[in-house]
Amino acid sequence: MKLVVGLGNPGEKYYRTRHNLGFAILDEYARKVLGSEIFWTREDKFKAETLKVGEVLLVKPQTFMNNSGLSVSILANYFKVPLDEIIVIHDELDLPLGKIKVRTGGSAAGHHGVESIIASLGDDKFVRIRAGIAPSSGLAKLGEHKVRSFNAEHFVLETFLPSESSKVKQLLKRGVEALELLLESSVEEAQNQFN
Repeated sequence: MKLVVGLGNPGEKYYRTRHNLGFAILDEYARKVLGSEIFWTREDKFKAETLKVGEVLLVKPQTFMNNSGLSVSILANYFKVPLDEIIVIHDELDLPLGKIKVRTGGSAAGHHGVESIIASLGDDKFVRIRAGIAPSSGLAKLGEHKVRSFNAEHFVLETFLPSESSKVKQLLKRGVEALELLLESSVEEAQNQFN
């Protein structure tokens, strides 16, 4: 079994925020594979909403972003899923809006959800689909966000601007494509296509 974990915060308040891109990409993938009849199951013992698609378990942790690792480690232990069979989808401030990158391992780069997963699993060698959310205008490079007027924590909890909607649609589509390639082929193949 593979675990595909989309990161986000539970509740209507956070539904369309930048930080919930992991949830959004999972929803888009589920719709593509299963059609409109999607029923996420709330699993209190896993602290997550789950949806089984063949040998893949889609997971939306319900622990809030900063404690995502709790849900992931419970599921990985319960189903005995090795690290290289775990795919985590998350928003990425160091990439421009619309850009997707695939990687295995490495630091969390300040993403608290990824930090939590690394801490809970005791290792960083899981696969990640990083979905860029950095604004395309205003701040030239968010990677250098030593800008006084910019607050990363507020930014990720805001909804996308109407002017960003076409890029967000494209980002969701490419996120699904990256996930499909990872599930059907290999990390290397996905990296060759998206990095």
